[in-house]
Amino acid sequence: MSPRSGTPPPETRLLKKLWSAMPMYGPDLSGWVCAFQSINFASRHCALLIFTVLSLQLLLFLSTRSLPSSLFIFRRPAVTVGIAVAPAPATAAPCDYGLLYVYDIPPKFNKELITDCSGLNPWVSRCDALSNGGFGARAADLAGIVPDSLMSSWFSTDQFIAELIFHRRLLAHRCGTRNPSAASAFYIPFYAGLAVGKHLWSSTSTSHERDRTCTDLLRWIDSQSPWRKSGGWDHFITLGRITWDFRRSHDRDWGGSFLHMPGMANVTRLLIERNPWDDRDVGIPYPIGFHPQSAAEVREWQAFVMNRTRSTLISFAGAARASIKDDFRGLLLSECAGAGGACRAVDCSGGRCGNRSAETLSLFLDSVFCLQPRGDSFTRRSMFDCMVAGAIPVIFWRRSAYEQYTWYLPGEEEEAGQWSVFIDRREVRSGAVSVRGVLDGIGEEKIRRMRGRVVDLIPKLLYARAEEGLDEGMEDAFDVAVQGVLRRFHQGNGYRQ
Repeated sequence: MSPRSGTPPPETRLLKKLWSAMPMYGPDLSGWVCAFQSINFASRHCALLIFTVLSLQLLLFLSTRSLPSSLFIFRRPAVTVGIAVAPAPATAAPCDYGLLYVYDIPPKFNKELITDCSGLNPWVSRCDALSNGGFGARAADLAGIVPDSLMSSWFSTDQFIAELIFHRRLLAHRCGTRNPSAASAFYIPFYAGLAVGKHLWSSTSTSHERDRTCTDLLRWIDSQSPWRKSGGWDHFITLGRITWDFRRSHDRDWGGSFLHMPGMANVTRLLIERNPWDDRDVGIPYPIGFHPQSAAEVREWQAFVMNRTRSTLISFAGAARASIKDDFRGLLLSECAGAGGACRAVDCSGGRCGNRSAETLSLFLDSVFCLQPRGDSFTRRSMFDCMVAGAIPVIFWRRSAYEQYTWYLPGEEEEAGQWSVFIDRREVRSGAVSVRGVLDGIGEEKIRRMRGRVVDLIPKLLYARAEEGLDEGMEDAFDVAVQGVLRRFHQGNGYRQ
């Protein structure tokens, strides 16, 4: 018989003691016990039922303690039906290679040169070329040639304008600092290309006049603490012209002597054409007319040029040099003329091409290959116009590309053959090969693969319009250059060994 008193039986006291150790797993059982007692269940039946219930809950309690807690945390599946989702890559700190400091130099070395835009060239004003932060005037002549949605990103950009582009972007760089003591790299925003360029075609400028602004700049920077501390080993500069415009050896020679001045011996220089035997020179792409605002614009352009129908096998934009004996450009123009409809040329004599890009861009957009002999120097802006249009460049001098832009264009023979065709100019001159014969021998499938590689390279050949650069982590030519300089300094390659 069950006890009549209000004292609970021993089994009930035991259950209540056990339950008190597990308050999270259910309500207090005393109410259950009283309810069972009130309907005259035998005490052993009541105790047995309660003990069974409690045993089940006790087993649940013990089992959950032995399982990893991660099983009870909801996680979004990493794979959806039919689509493999790659894990997100670890995000590197944006300034792993240190901070950079941009000198605030006297305006005579940059701002006043822009103010004097009408006096920078003896024949024409350069004010239009220097407008829009150096991008130049809007390229209204491209209407109907490029997609309407991208018209606002095309400009008539001068090829010698990199100094302005880099200065503007560096002032907004995510790794910039106003504290020189915290910096590991120092940028000199001197527009040396404009300062020297204004004297290059003047019949009255002396060697002293060509060098005066450069000499004054070195005198000024020699008074700055970071410079005196390192001797310039952690400093860099953009020079908007080719390296040879700053390497005059004798007074009567071409150009200025800025890069032969002792103060420049340790400085890293970004140039559109470098001296392959000077490791302080770094080759950067020539500025061209397309300056996208976003990664989406770049992808739209890539799709446009990749899928375009091309009606011409070979193209060439350039002019013969009648004053040069055995002029190779003239030879190519003659071969092009003899190829009939397989080759089209735009004669750029008399400055016809200049910064107006409609005729040349149309040519390259319709072409499979574009011929890129050396220009007045070993490099040409035309190669970048050609590649951004999705055409495959045909190179005749290794110094025109493979030994120039090593941070941008793969130069080893096997890799270079994925995005370009190399034909030795000497074999063309001798008649051992013909340009058309070589290009006719490249099959359609290989051409498509090569075009795809060219199109993949496009983002790093452009200078974005946005001050902060392209979004979605896409790097442009500026990003590649600055990251390369910071990496060089961080690894000690910019310092005295």
